[in-house]
Amino acid sequence: MMLITFLPYTFSLMATFPQKILGILLFCGCVMVIGVIQSVIVLYAFSRPFLLNEQIQISENQTFYKHHILKVIMRVPLMCLFASIFSFIFFQLSYVLLAIVIFLPYISQFLKWCRSKAIGQVEETPDSMQFYTFLPNEPLTKERVEAFSDGVYAIVATLLILDICEDNVPDPTVVKEQFGGSLVAALQVYGPEYLAYFGSFATVGLLWFVHHSLFLHVTKTTRFMGLLNTFSLAFVGGLPLAYQLTHEFPRNSHNELEAIQISCVIIFFAGIFQLTIWVVALYNEQETLHPYVRYGGREHVFMLAKLALYPCVALGTFFLTCILSKFSAPIFHLMEITVPFAFLVLRLLVRVGLALLRQIFCPDRPDPRTVVEEEDDETRVPFNALVT
Repeated sequence: MMLITFLPYTFSLMATFPQKILGILLFCGCVMVIGVIQSVIVLYAFSRPFLLNEQIQISENQTFYKHHILKVIMRVPLMCLFASIFSFIFFQLSYVLLAIVIFLPYISQFLKWCRSKAIGQVEETPDSMQFYTFLPNEPLTKERVEAFSDGVYAIVATLLILDICEDNVPDPTVVKEQFGGSLVAALQVYGPEYLAYFGSFATVGLLWFVHHSLFLHVTKTTRFMGLLNTFSLAFVGGLPLAYQLTHEFPRNSHNELEAIQISCVIIFFAGIFQLTIWVVALYNEQETLHPYVRYGGREHVFMLAKLALYPCVALGTFFLTCILSKFSAPIFHLMEITVPFAFLVLRLLVRVGLALLRQIFCPDRPDPRTVVEEEDDETRVPFNALVT
């Protein structure tokens, strides 16, 4: 973990000094040491089988599992070793090798497909490898995804709190000399900062609420869903930057307009990746989603509206600020204030909208709530009872 927390510093060195190889060497060295440590952990676990996954414990091919896991773990460190060597010869190639690491699973699958076409299908081992493949459909522990996400949201909220506490407390001398000792009058100067803080914190809280609702209905996560979740968290991490930008520049200036539009883009992508996770889960809904939010489920439309609210509002705010640039700041802050209230009445709005659509397009169709349908035993149990 110590080496992992050091990686952002190596990224900063590579971005600041792209012509110097020290950043590449530090990054590659950290990754190689991490790979060695992980390999030692794997060897230690296989020396004590009770520490292993249940599927591996009962397998007769533990040696094959061990070699396969070690091969997957050491794949990235070996690429970093080659990248560090090439950095002394042609450092641009080192960046190419590091970029290839991201696509290694797909390159491996492509090479395996080419080999099967050239020499025929290779006989599979008795135990088909369901884990440790780095493929997009590989299962991923849902609890760890949620724990990592909660940690990121907590850090982002903490950064917002630290930002509002820094440089936003008036100096006693200034209050006495310029505002006649009135603290309320002095705090009015910081009005835009406070408005931006409460709006940003509400945005973080509601994005976390939507994320919690999403994974409450997801029964199994995959590596691809984890990747999309990471992208969403990356933009959530940009919300403190959005908070700083929205009150940094003079009112009605071009810089203020661009700062607000950047904030809209950050909120849009943070929400759209959450929506994408749900769309991916719908693709294999029988395995990944609770029946209530599948197609035709009781909560399907409500879940779609909840996940689509922030992307739609952020996109609409972006285009509205392009048209009404003079009112960009009031429009953006109005969006941040009204969205929480929209969440409170969202279920009512969804029901009213569905009722209107039913009356317009299907006036003769009976209300689905009055139709008795045969449901399996799982859907008959209330969702709260299942969670309990």
